[in-house]
Amino acid sequence: MKQKLWVGMAVGLMLLGMSGVAGATLTTIGTAGYGGNSYKLIWDANNNGNSLVWLDYTHARNTWSNQQGWANGLNGNGVLSYNLNPGYSVNWGGNSWRLPATVDGPWSGGYDGTTTAGYNITSSEMGHLFYTELGNKGYYDTSGHGPQAGWGLTSVGDFSHLTAFGYWSGTEYAAYSHCAWTFGMNYGDQYVDYEDTYTYAALDGLAVRSGQVTYSGGATPTPEPATMLLLGTGLAGLIGGRMKRRRGLAA
Repeated sequence: MKQKLWVGMAVGLMLLGMSGVAGATLTTIGTAGYGGNSYKLIWDANNNGNSLVWLDYTHARNTWSNQQGWANGLNGNGVLSYNLNPGYSVNWGGNSWRLPATVDGPWSGGYDGTTTAGYNITSSEMGHLFYTELGNKGYYDTSGHGPQAGWGLTSVGDFSHLTAFGYWSGTEYAAYSHCAWTFGMNYGDQYVDYEDTYTYAALDGLAVRSGQVTYSGGATPTPEPATMLLLGTGLAGLIGGRMKRRRGLAA
């Protein structure tokens, strides 16, 4: 009876580890040289059905127009030098580096993720990254209760330079041309702010580029939840050893 219980626990842990692998969509595919340093290129395989590559670099806080200029400037000849990991290739398809996109619409605030502004929104590229890929929680839950336990940028995944602050998107707010959509990597909130009119509207810049990534080394590797996987395989090995010893004694 105890033997069956231990085997069941080990199998459950291993299945949990494998399910985590299957759900992961962020993979470091190489680096980009920029300003004398190297920054990771992180492939987001399924951001609302789109394949994106994030540059793991946060541009210092500035106005919307200046952050737009910075992101567009990454496309200049020789500004970035790419060093992809063996087996990886990227077809950019004519797309350029840019600020992340947000679905524009009339202002509608809320908590359940169905509104244009507020919390738990995953329709924008940064919202999807924060909530879905990285698995973070907003300050408010989907019922509007907050602060919820574990809120904030508690997980950064493969990123090393993602900050718990507000970031500009590249999408203007059509209802008022002097504003653009933003996303808070601290509270998990999506909102609009003045682009250039007021000096306090200085937010971070994050660059992303649409592109199809292929891997020639076989099945595309994905990050593994190492702790769970090792724990599961370790228990399986321990149980296997105990079962062998018991069979030896029985013989």
